[in-house]
Amino acid sequence: MSEKTAIWLTIGVYIVLMAVIGITQGKKAKSIADLTVGGRNAGAWLSALSYGTAYFSAVMFVGYAGGTGKAYGLWGVLAGIGNAVFGSWLAWKVLARRTRDASSRLKLKTMPQYLDKRYTSTAMKLFACIVIFVFLVPYSASVYKGLASVAEVLLGINVDVCMIIIAVVAAFLLIFGGYLVQARADFMQGIVMMVGIVLLIVCVVRCEAVGGFEGLAEYMETQGVQPCAENGLPQLSASQWISLFATVLMTSFGTWGLPQMVTKYFGIKDDKQAKKGITISTFFAVLVAGGGYFIGSLCYRFFTFEQLNNPAAEGYIAQDYIVPHMLAQSELPSVLLGVVLVLLIAASVSTLCSVTLTASSTLTIDFIKHFKKDMSEKKTSFTIKVLCVIFVICSYLIANSDTPILDMMSYSWGIISGSFLAPYVISLFWKKMNKNGAWAGIIGGFLIALVPAAAKIISGFAANDTIVSLAGKGPLFACIAMVASVIICVAVSAVTKDANEKETEFFYNGVVEAE
Repeated sequence: MSEKTAIWLTIGVYIVLMAVIGITQGKKAKSIADLTVGGRNAGAWLSALSYGTAYFSAVMFVGYAGGTGKAYGLWGVLAGIGNAVFGSWLAWKVLARRTRDASSRLKLKTMPQYLDKRYTSTAMKLFACIVIFVFLVPYSASVYKGLASVAEVLLGINVDVCMIIIAVVAAFLLIFGGYLVQARADFMQGIVMMVGIVLLIVCVVRCEAVGGFEGLAEYMETQGVQPCAENGLPQLSASQWISLFATVLMTSFGTWGLPQMVTKYFGIKDDKQAKKGITISTFFAVLVAGGGYFIGSLCYRFFTFEQLNNPAAEGYIAQDYIVPHMLAQSELPSVLLGVVLVLLIAASVSTLCSVTLTASSTLTIDFIKHFKKDMSEKKTSFTIKVLCVIFVICSYLIANSDTPILDMMSYSWGIISGSFLAPYVISLFWKKMNKNGAWAGIIGGFLIALVPAAAKIISGFAANDTIVSLAGKGPLFACIAMVASVIICVAVSAVTKDANEKETEFFYNGVVEAE
C-alpha cells in the first residue's frame, strides 16, 4: 500500500465515522434547544471536549504554533501554558457554573439573548448579532487556511479541494442535527486529537532533525531559547516580551468573550458536571495546546534563521507553512501522517461547526426572529441550517485572501471579545453593572480592536509602514480592547444609575418556565 493510499484510507475512516454520528445522533434533535444547546443535558466529558475542540484547531497547530516558534523559539510554549491555565482552567472555574445557572433558569440559547436579558436592551442584542456573525467569518476562514496549508504540503492536493472537504463535512454535521451531533462528534474528535498529539510529539522529537532528548538539550543551549542569526543567548527584547504576552493573553482570555465558547456552558447538565469539566478541559488544553506550541517551537531545529525570516532567502518558508514543512521533514510513518491529518481535520471541523452554528443560530434566533416573530420552530431550524451553509461559503471566500492565519484570528477574537467580554463576565458577579456601562464598554472595546483590521483593509489600497505595522498588531490591540472595556464598563456603571432594577433582579433570581 502506498503512502498516499494509507493517508487517504485513514481520512476516509474518519469521514465515515462522522457520517455515522451525524445520521444516528441527528435523529434525536427535536427542538431549537436541541439544535443550539443540546437540550441542556451534556455531561462533563462531552462539554469539556466540545469546549476544547472548539478552542483548538488548525489555526493553533499551524498558524500560531509556527508563528510563535518563529518569533520566540521555545518561549512560544508559554502560549500553550497560558491557554491551559487561563483559557481553560480559570475560564471554567470562574464562568461555567454561573453561566450554566443563568442560561438554565432563563432558558437562554445565545449570547445576545444573555445580554438582552441582563441589560434589557434589544438594541444591544441586535448589535451583538451583527458583530458576531460578521466577525466570526475571518476566524472561520483562518481554520480553512490552516488545514489547507498542511494538506497542500503533505498530500500535494489543491488547497481548494481540501477546503471543500472540510466545508462539506462541517455542513453535513450541522445540517443533520446541530449541537447534539456536534457535541458527540467533538467527543470522538477530542479523543483523536489527544492520541494524535502524543504520537506526533514522540515522532517529531525522535526524528533526525531534532535528535531526541540530546538534540533538545542542545537546541535549548543555542538558538532554541532566543532565535537569532548568531545563535547566541541574549534575552528577548522588551517589545518581543510585550508581543509574546499579548499573544498569550489574547489566545487565553480572548475565549472568555467568544460566543461559541460561552454557549458551551449553556448545555452543561448540572453543577456537578460543570465541576468535573474544569479538570477535563484543563488536561485537554495542556496536552493539545502545550503539545502544539511545543512542536512549533522546534522550527529552528528544521530551518535556518534566514529561511524563516528573510523572504529573499533561498528556501524561504512562509509563516503559515512552517509546521507543515516540519511535519514533511519529520519522516512520519504514512499511517501516522494520516492520523495527523485526521487530527487537524477533526480539530478544524469541530471549531468550524462551533463557530458556524453560533453565528447562524444567533442571527436567526435573535435578529431575524426579532422582525419575524411568528416564525415557527421548524422554519427557524431550517433558517439556521441555511445560514450555516451561507456562512461556510463566506468563510471559504475569505480564506482565499493573502491575510496570514494569525492576523485573521486576532482580528476576529479581538473585536468580539473586546466588545462583549466585559459586559458578560462582570455581569456574572456584579449586580450594579448597568446598561450604560455595558454600552460604553462594548463601543470602546469594539473601536479599539477594530484598528488593526481597518489598517489591514486600508493597506490594500494605500500601504505605508505605519499602516502595515498596525495591521500586524492584532493581538496587542485585542488585549488593550479587553482591558479598556473592563475599565470603561466599571467606571461608567459606577457613576450612572440602573434604570432597570426590577429586570436586573429577575436576571439573578427569576425563572422562566417555558423553553
